[in-house]
Amino acid sequence: MILNTDGTKPIYVQIAEWLETEILSGNIKQDEKIYSQYQLADMFNINPATAAKGLNILADELILYKKRGLGMFVSTDAKFNILNKRKSRTLKRLVREIVMEAERLSVSEDELLQMIKAANNEDKGDV
Repeated sequence: MILNTDGTKPIYVQIAEWLETEILSGNIKQDEKIYSQYQLADMFNINPATAAKGLNILADELILYKKRGLGMFVSTDAKFNILNKRKSRTLKRLVREIVMEAERLSVSEDELLQMIKAANNEDKGDV
């Protein structure tokens, strides 16, 4: 992963999102030890405090848990928590934006649903 240091999203948020994606994809499994703040700092050439902030976000959201003296580990419910968070935050925001744009363009609900179905079929290779 390459961090976007020129964007508006803070680096520690990008680190947290990258770790979430690694967990969702199965590259890091439940109860597996996660990278330390120093490993992340070395991997991404960032300050260890920035990496720690990303890890702490995930700990606060119960995606990671701490074992004193051993580091941080992926919680049993990590995938569930990530999926719920992304559905409730990211997808809902995107859907609201699409619905508002559809209203501005006078696109009906049925037409919008057909567009979504068509895009989904394209992604599956059904076209």
